[in-house]
Amino acid sequence: MKKIPTAIIALILISQTAFGQKDSTNKKPDNQVRQYWFVMLTAGNNRSQDSATAAKIQEGHMANITKLYYEGKLKVAGPFGDDGKWRGIFIFDCKTKEEVENLLKTDPAVLSGRLAYEIHSWWTAATGSFAPGKPK
Repeated sequence: MKKIPTAIIALILISQTAFGQKDSTNKKPDNQVRQYWFVMLTAGNNRSQDSATAAKIQEGHMANITKLYYEGKLKVAGPFGDDGKWRGIFIFDCKTKEEVENLLKTDPAVLSGRLAYEIHSWWTAATGSFAPGKPK
């Protein structure tokens, strides 16, 4: 007879622990894994600009990165350290791939053909650099 109450108490404790863990996860929806967009920037088909033109394109590219960052759309950006086909990466916080494509079309390096891109959906927790919204 004493085994049944002990088993019931154990089940109650286990279920409270399981539900407690589920509730604590739900209290922080910003920590849930969500979709972002990984963009691989590659060398474009038109890299024959003279140095002055290339510098002006790069200046516009950097200004656009800054603008998109402060709008809360671009979470990560950076170049690779070698001179290979892969030139850099972006990670966007956008609802759709089409939105990312439209934002990429605001980049002078993409518009000029110096950079091309591949877009892939990418998932991570919305913490740190990936917290939703504009940076503070």
